[in-house]
Amino acid sequence: MQYGERSRTVMTQMAIRDTISNKLQEAFTPESLQVVDESHLHEGHAGHRPSGETHFRVYIVSSAFKGKSRVDRHRMINSALAAELSGSVHALAIHAQAPGEN
Repeated sequence: MQYGERSRTVMTQMAIRDTISNKLQEAFTPESLQVVDESHLHEGHAGHRPSGETHFRVYIVSSAFKGKSRVDRHRMINSALAAELSGSVHALAIHAQAPGEN
């Protein structure tokens, strides 16, 4: 891989994670948010690409989830990330909580 190709790959990888973070930040104004790229754990599995950023885990705490079921919270996040989930993101693990929940 040439330097320019590697640089573009790194920029693309950062862009997808950053896009997820930015969309969740905008949609839910979370108290805390962590987006973890777990693509390296899925090498050789369905949906994995050598360039990465196919499998993510999201930890989010937002008052937008107060009184919502786990299914509703997942639907809210999936809706906010519909473009990514229908495109480059193969899998998304979600840990969504309202403030004060454990």
